[in-house]
Amino acid sequence: MKRSPHIEQYGLIGDMQTGALVCDDGSVDWLCLPRFDSPAVLAGLLGTQKHGTWRIAPASAAAAPGPRTATTRQYQGPSLVLESEWRTDTGTVWVTDFMPPDEGPPRLIRIIEGAFGTVPMISSLRPRPGYGRVSPWIFEAGGRMAAVAGTDALWLDTSVEQVEKDGAVVSSFTVAAGQTVAFVLSWAPSHAAPPEVPDPDAALRATHAFWRDWERQGTYTGPHQGAVVRSLVTLKALTHRASGGMVAAPTTSLPEEIGGGRNWDYRYTWLRDASMAVAALLGAGYRDEARAWRRWLLRAVAGDPERVQIMYGVTGERDLPERELPWLPGYEGSAPVRVGNGAADQLQLDVYGEVIEALYLAHQGGLPPCADTAVLHRQLVEQLVRRWQEPDEGIWEIRGPRRHFVHSKVMAWVAVDRTVRLAEAGALDVDVEPLIALRETIHREVCAKGFDPVRNTFTQSYGSRELDAALLLIPRVGFLPPDDPRVTGTVDAVRRELATDDGLVHRYQTAGGRAGVDGLAGDEGAFVLCAFWLVDALALTGRRTEARALFDRLLELRTDLGLLAEEYDSSRRRQLGNFPQAFSHIGLVQSAQLLTQLAIAPSPAPDGIPMDPIIPLRAWRAQRMSSDPPNGQLAQISSVSDR
Repeated sequence: MKRSPHIEQYGLIGDMQTGALVCDDGSVDWLCLPRFDSPAVLAGLLGTQKHGTWRIAPASAAAAPGPRTATTRQYQGPSLVLESEWRTDTGTVWVTDFMPPDEGPPRLIRIIEGAFGTVPMISSLRPRPGYGRVSPWIFEAGGRMAAVAGTDALWLDTSVEQVEKDGAVVSSFTVAAGQTVAFVLSWAPSHAAPPEVPDPDAALRATHAFWRDWERQGTYTGPHQGAVVRSLVTLKALTHRASGGMVAAPTTSLPEEIGGGRNWDYRYTWLRDASMAVAALLGAGYRDEARAWRRWLLRAVAGDPERVQIMYGVTGERDLPERELPWLPGYEGSAPVRVGNGAADQLQLDVYGEVIEALYLAHQGGLPPCADTAVLHRQLVEQLVRRWQEPDEGIWEIRGPRRHFVHSKVMAWVAVDRTVRLAEAGALDVDVEPLIALRETIHREVCAKGFDPVRNTFTQSYGSRELDAALLLIPRVGFLPPDDPRVTGTVDAVRRELATDDGLVHRYQTAGGRAGVDGLAGDEGAFVLCAFWLVDALALTGRRTEARALFDRLLELRTDLGLLAEEYDSSRRRQLGNFPQAFSHIGLVQSAQLLTQLAIAPSPAPDGIPMDPIIPLRAWRAQRMSSDPPNGQLAQISSVSDR
């Protein structure tokens, strides 16, 4: 049985309809079709090979008793085109994985190209629709292999022989230097005609062109540009192309604690996460995403603003019932596996602040006024005026009793403050005087009820002693100036009580084996976004050397492909939680932007993640060829590496 690879062994490819996780052993272990939030047709990530995988690897690696991985891998420039290099005793091959971001149905294309010598290869596709539960009907039709189950049909096209074997579609073939073999997996409704067979090379060129053109719109030129661009590309990859909604992550139930039960479905659009992502993208010059998000917001919320939800489906669906999938054992035995998300019905007052802040930044960024958005903005403020004094579940979506969370109140203040600013700039027609008074009322209450003068720190909720990493945002959002003693005291308290020995930050204190403030038992890793918040807080409060050092430390947590999960386990040195996580990449981008604005140059050390500009494929291949041993000789190294 194949062991569970570490989360950081995966790379993301996608077409902005859905995404796939490709392991460095050549196996695609997670793929939902046709959308991010559709049932997975490959779910080995949360179980075993029998729950759905597609591996392409040298036959020597596939037959090895232990896990074998590609020699090297990288994204080709600022794209989602992933290339893995396999060096064997008989030759070297490149495997290129990508999903064309076009208007057609989702397609996953895998191109194997011989570089030196000859390499026997194996492709084994084991589709299991319904999150790994359903064995499809597999048959040959006109030289194509099809796997049909219920509403879904998968079509696999290639130039080499394919056979059905024990519920898998298997191809054994040999690739010599200069030869290319391509596999194309396409999705279609089972009742529809088979999809057309695409030209893999043309699709690859079009995919490169798409990402090259998109990346050129960016304006960030600060330090660690490669890390920032990779994070921006990841945020774009998590954006649903047709609707403009952004998922928090393309996965569900990757655990916050190995073996624990804190496993949630993140394949939906949170108002908070999407708004923060829009802010990060706007700061890097990407305005089209802000326009698309604003249209998504109108469709999702405007029809019923009195019952605004904190999350929706990627096209605005409201009904996201949470259930467990008992047939999946979970990643490394971390059960239960959940789909849907019960937090959709929670009250989280901070989302008003994040949404209105994004609308404010869109105005600041030059987006033209939108009358419909202005109506929605006023309706949201009206709701906030009525509800800001209520307790809520807060930013961390606690599943215990509601509380008066300080961060929620601070973000309510942000919503009112940004509305006042827009009104005073003539960009929004509202009665500003009552809002100015409300802004002062909220500020006064938070400072009176949410601050512990004995410890000189704001607290997680009114009257509590617990702390919360979200308090680090107080200077960033302008609630208090950075040099206010209450701010510096809060930053120090969070570092003292929530930071790990290596500078990472927990969201709040968990209760281990008993239910804590969040209503959940168990522990979790350090929250990557919170560590970036600490970078910002340190920089704003004048501790710039410490801010730079922590930022550099956080860059080291990225995978070899520049990706970040939700959390990090410092003791095991492993990434945890859903992957890749929009929150974490938002934090990286915004911290880099802030450090650049404050003229705090991070260390001159290179990122370690190559971000070379895309050059024509054949020239790029020639460049790679010239870097290998002369006269076609094979390097005397192992074909693959143990991990």
